[in-house]
Amino acid sequence: MGKEELIIIRIQKSQKESWKKLSKEKNITMTNLIKASVESRIFDNERRQIILFIEKQDNVFIKIETNINQIAKTANAQKFISEKEFKKFREILSEITHLKKQQNQIFEKIYEMLAI
Repeated sequence: MGKEELIIIRIQKSQKESWKKLSKEKNITMTNLIKASVESRIFDNERRQIILFIEKQDNVFIKIETNINQIAKTANAQKFISEKEFKKFREILSEITHLKKQQNQIFEKIYEMLAI
């Protein structure tokens, strides 16, 4: 990484205030706001939100997988599974399928954003 250069640009005071407000809302510096905008990149705060989302998704799937394991453990120990437990198991599997499909769609959008 080389030496940083200074660029001076002229904008209206109202525009500067608008940019300052936007950078504050996004919790990034005005420099990062401008650089990300010019380079068509996602903002640092958006990158943090993506990481938080991925972590939350991971936690949700861990909970669901734990429930599935508990049901499977019960079924293996008893050598059968009641209709009620089987229905719950199918609902959990259906929920996982739905959530995974949503997650994959979101990840595709994230990858598109990161590729720019």
